[in-house]
Amino acid sequence: MAGQQFQYDDSGNTFFYFLTSFVGLIVIPATYYLWPRDQNAEQLRLKSLRRVHGRCLWYRLRLMKSQQSIVPTLKKTALLFGWAVFLLLAYKVSKLDREYQEYNPYEVLSLDPGSSLSEIKKQYRVLSLQFHPDRGGDEATFMRIAKAYAALTNEQSRKNWEMYGNPDGPGATSFGIALPAWIVDQKNSMLVLLVYGLAFMVILPVVVGTWWYRSIRYSGDQILINTTQLFMHFMYKTPNMNMKRLAMVLTAAFEFDPRNNKEATIRPTDNIEVPQLIRELGNINVKKKEPPFCYPYSLKARVLVLSHLARMDVSEELEEDQRFVVRKSPALLQEMINVGCQLTMMANSRGGFHAPRLVTIENCMKLTQMIVQGLQESKSPLLQLPHFEEEHLRYCISKKYKVRSLQDLVSLKDSDRRSMLRFLGEEKYDEVMAVLGSFPHITMDTKLQVLDDEDSSNITAGSIVTVTVTLTRKRMVEVFEKEQESLPCPGEEVGAPTEEAQGDVNKAKAKQVWQNKSKGTKKTAKSKKKKLTKKKATPGPVKGKQANGSVAGNEVASAAKEEEEEISDKGSESDEGETNKDSPSERDEDSDKQSDTEVDEMAGDDEEEWEALQQSIQRRERALLETKSKVTHAAYSLYYPEEKQEWWWLYIADRRDQTLVSMPYHVCTLKDTEEVELKFPAPSKTGNYQYSVILRSDSYLGLDQIKPLKLEVHEAKAMLDNHPQWDIPDTEEDDEEQEDSEGIEESEDDDDDDND
Repeated sequence: MAGQQFQYDDSGNTFFYFLTSFVGLIVIPATYYLWPRDQNAEQLRLKSLRRVHGRCLWYRLRLMKSQQSIVPTLKKTALLFGWAVFLLLAYKVSKLDREYQEYNPYEVLSLDPGSSLSEIKKQYRVLSLQFHPDRGGDEATFMRIAKAYAALTNEQSRKNWEMYGNPDGPGATSFGIALPAWIVDQKNSMLVLLVYGLAFMVILPVVVGTWWYRSIRYSGDQILINTTQLFMHFMYKTPNMNMKRLAMVLTAAFEFDPRNNKEATIRPTDNIEVPQLIRELGNINVKKKEPPFCYPYSLKARVLVLSHLARMDVSEELEEDQRFVVRKSPALLQEMINVGCQLTMMANSRGGFHAPRLVTIENCMKLTQMIVQGLQESKSPLLQLPHFEEEHLRYCISKKYKVRSLQDLVSLKDSDRRSMLRFLGEEKYDEVMAVLGSFPHITMDTKLQVLDDEDSSNITAGSIVTVTVTLTRKRMVEVFEKEQESLPCPGEEVGAPTEEAQGDVNKAKAKQVWQNKSKGTKKTAKSKKKKLTKKKATPGPVKGKQANGSVAGNEVASAAKEEEEEISDKGSESDEGETNKDSPSERDEDSDKQSDTEVDEMAGDDEEEWEALQQSIQRRERALLETKSKVTHAAYSLYYPEEKQEWWWLYIADRRDQTLVSMPYHVCTLKDTEEVELKFPAPSKTGNYQYSVILRSDSYLGLDQIKPLKLEVHEAKAMLDNHPQWDIPDTEEDDEEQEDSEGIEESEDDDDDDND
């Protein structure tokens, strides 16, 4: 019976196979993930952004980093070395002799498969004379020839060869272990055990433990858990935070403490440079003894943030620390917004404490804009543009132009804009216009509905209201191009309307009169009769001179209005008389036709609502499965140290009560068009409510939008205790019982027939 044999690789051939496979499993995936991407593509992208973002800090740092960095070269060298080792091992394996070859007696005798017995004997005789040991031949070769001859001529040997591949019958199955034999040698046992123990009992636990203890300190957004708890404590303690208090809480984050973050540093020169900045900044609550605001790391981070907002120059060492603090701040402010939303939801569901005020959360958003742009709260949004300084603002806010925002600057005529910005040269003016044209212009469309309800437009108390907001992004250059196109030609007078325009105005007036007349026809018959009995008012004398003859105009208008009302009353009475003349059968036919058309219209509306519901469900499913990139558009920021993408906050708020209605949604995928659904429960009391849909940028100042949202809440429909579909008449129950009894009788009859 065949057995099994396990043996280590004494020759080392099998170990080379194992080593080649191991190196290949490392090199191939590492090349796919770690090979530096096409540097030319990045250079081309930066080149395309140069005209707009060439003066930005992040752009200059990116160019310096790409020129000085040797990391891509080191990655390429390491990967090429790995591939060289892999190819060398593969070449070594290809040159190894095959130890396990299939036994073929025809090949040993140098015969073609299927040769006849006479040819086999003839070939054996020739080879025997050549390799027989008595004639000086090789004994091992002769034994192989004899074995092959026996395998082809002996019936049992041939049968064993055909079945087992061996003339001697089934042999022991051999398994080779792809490790050299010296590993299990007794002389090397202590060394091998030491290596195994060091690898699996020391190095591996240390690596896994280090990763685990580091990961549990951070949240999913890579914010320290201690920082989140700190934010929650102070937002709970101070629901209404002003901007100064908010900056203190932000800079108290543990990310800026060297004991919790190795990137943060405290330098010996801070004792000299930080007090100088404090004296230049003025009052920043240095004497406040409340921890952690009084700690050195918090004070330093606060000074660096405030000096960044004031656009102050700092030393090179402090500039590096300032970039670190500024780079971390937007993510920390986003965490503060999340904490504020959590506290708001807890206050709405449980009660017992005051939720953060709306102004606190909006201050977090505004502080993010200020940090990205490097501007203080009181500064003009025009300072976001290049070459604009404080002394230049007097040209913009003059009585002639009154430009205080980016939108005002865009809406100016090109000639007026160039005249106002006469302090800029041609190149600087072109750069300013290129930057201004790259700023975003968002149009916001809202749709209010109650999903999964029969009447989606009817908002009842306590229902879940869905506000679908469609955001469309365009560039500012497209907006002021349209403004230029919509301006009148130079030959036309702006103040004097043309004949066509005058005709349109007259049509609008006529339409308005017609609408007023139609409203008058809805009054009762008694009021109409009273109006008919009234006498026409005679025009009285004109009282002095009034501007544009307003008194006379009012009298003429009142007389014309009374005549129109009389005519409409007569028309309505004549219509009533004609309808009374109709026969009852005609009225029944008209009512039937009207009811049929109403049914058709209702069916069409139901189909449209069903299709819209299905489309919204499919759209939501696609949004869940689709992973959109968060790379949208590079924000223009002169003083931010890294590339910032344009992101937005979208939420619904009650500005009268200063509360959030829906939680802020962070829109991170708006490239051209984005559709966002905001959901919130309708108020429990009926009435009219005035909310606001607010869109805020996290990168720019002065581009926020507020759109009113009116909500009319009705009473909820009463639940039906006995729905008609569950009311089963007694006759139907009797019929069902009778059918069941007949079925039982038929089955009994069938059983009797079978027994017979």
